[in-house]
Amino acid sequence: MTAGRKVNTQSIHWCTPPKYVNAVKKVLGGTISLDPCSNVCSVVNAETNFILPEHDGLKESWDYPSIYVNPPYGYDKINGTSIKQWLYKCAHANKYYNSEVLALIPVATNTGHWKEYIWGKASAICFLYDTRLRFLVDGKNGGKGAPMACAMVYWNGKIELFKETFLAYGAVVDIRSLHGLEIGSRKKNEQLTLFEGS
Repeated sequence: MTAGRKVNTQSIHWCTPPKYVNAVKKVLGGTISLDPCSNVCSVVNAETNFILPEHDGLKESWDYPSIYVNPPYGYDKINGTSIKQWLYKCAHANKYYNSEVLALIPVATNTGHWKEYIWGKASAICFLYDTRLRFLVDGKNGGKGAPMACAMVYWNGKIELFKETFLAYGAVVDIRSLHGLEIGSRKKNEQLTLFEGS
């Protein structure tokens, strides 16, 4: 759960603030089955925790009913991984295991990982109102705010509950209408009409 800006650091544990953990648990019916990128200071308290760096959740199965992910934001030089691999696992778990998945990630809508694993795959997004989301640092309040906007992304079908829960924290957008569409184009000057009549 590293919010590293350049390279993941193993000396600092960046943890989800309790208000978001509580909201995630509400959407998931009170229980988080898996936290695949936890740490020793986490307040998530999932039933199963893969503790980074000792236990790499990217190498494990995510065949669990409910999953919460606050992935490392930086690039892991040792393993050659980034947030892209974590979001792949989110979309994969939802598609193949029907897992209900929530992920707290930076808003970077033009990146490959958003294009491949969120647009057309996820069900809803809450763009968080926190100007600079303050992660817990080593399990304690007082850390610097994130240098970027953050969002909670949701893969599964309880959109009304997700919306009802997360409207208190930001603007919620249902993106299920994008499923199955070709979004964008790599061909120059080609436009995609997303809605009839537009």
